[in-house]
Amino acid sequence: MSELIITKENFEEEVLNSDIPVLLDFWASWCGPCRMLSPIISEISEEYEGKIKVGKVNIDDEQELSMDFNIVSIPTVIYFKDGKVQETLVGYREKEEFTALFE
Repeated sequence: MSELIITKENFEEEVLNSDIPVLLDFWASWCGPCRMLSPIISEISEEYEGKIKVGKVNIDDEQELSMDFNIVSIPTVIYFKDGKVQETLVGYREKEEFTALFE
């Protein structure tokens, strides 16, 4: 399973009502650190399939959703469990910092 494209329309179903934790990556195509982080997010999606859902929010396409979470710097990765924000990580991080959230 690859990363899901999260929009305002599917956010409630895919994130808030998810029966497994969700790692949500807020990014943009013009963002260098976002492009550096993208392979790590993809790896997590593949390695933890069925244990965690990984979604991507393009801040240019989903400005309202970005404003809902006060996204001011990207990349920003938000970890949700039971529909609630558990942790927010801003900027490029190593894979282990993300996997430590749910292992």
